[in-house]
Amino acid sequence: MLPNIDDFLLNLQANKYSSETTYNYERDLNVFSNFLDESDIEFDKIDKRAITYYKAYLVSRDRRTASLGKQGEKQLDSRSVNRMLSALRAYLRYLIDIDYSCPLPPEAVKLTKAGKKHPQVAELKDLIRLIEAPSSFELNTRTALRNRAMLEVLFATGMRISELCGLDRNQIDDTGRIFITGKGRKQRFVYLTPRAKQHLDAYSATREDTCPALFVPYAGRNVAKSRRRISTNYLQDRIKRYREKLKINVPTSAHSLRHGFATYLAERGANPAALQILLGHESLDTTTRYVHASDKYAEETHQKYHPLAEAD
Repeated sequence: MLPNIDDFLLNLQANKYSSETTYNYERDLNVFSNFLDESDIEFDKIDKRAITYYKAYLVSRDRRTASLGKQGEKQLDSRSVNRMLSALRAYLRYLIDIDYSCPLPPEAVKLTKAGKKHPQVAELKDLIRLIEAPSSFELNTRTALRNRAMLEVLFATGMRISELCGLDRNQIDDTGRIFITGKGRKQRFVYLTPRAKQHLDAYSATREDTCPALFVPYAGRNVAKSRRRISTNYLQDRIKRYREKLKINVPTSAHSLRHGFATYLAERGANPAALQILLGHESLDTTTRYVHASDKYAEETHQKYHPLAEAD
């Protein structure tokens, strides 16, 4: 176990990091701990050479996962590798801040060069089919209403899946305005469309429990137990199944609905600065990457503005 790791995780909680974020840090740092054990390297002896070996370890096929201790089935992509390296940086930075012994400055942990993927967003008609899929594919009426409401809210607001699953009933007012605390503890308002509010109201009408969570799992015919809420893994899995049944060939996830929200609002003339606020982005550059994700929009822009677009 890494020294003072419990103190580091407690510090994250004290600074109001979400339980999911804290878990992710713990999971990623467990991978580094496994690497040190398997490589027979003591923590206080790590150096830049050890970090180079760690990077190679992360991308190798015999990497062991933190939670299961089993061989990884696939190689990590550059984004996942950098996430783990960033977790290590944060841990080393904490050790220095608290005046604990730290063998290596955080700056010595260099991130890998990440290749840029061509962003993809499914056609609007396909996103609509996906959002409506629970009504057709779920046999249980309450499950269908709940899953339809979740997808409608995701696309209506552009919120993150973790924000959706963390919603409580009292966060939504009568007008459909939702006040949330997002990534980096930044607070913002997001807004339901009349359509999304209609489906959310239909789902809420089936609830007879007192659980504060907005979206809850069902156990057989019983309403969810108090304080339980739907998991992000469940929703991601359902979206994957709906996409496969609908034969939508563009990779589509909960995050794709967030991309689609920004892209199709931008196509209709939405102000990027307003989108930045709605998405909860720190930087407008991040928002720009979202709103330029549509190949169709790029094609239409080319045809409309190219100086030699008209045939001679």
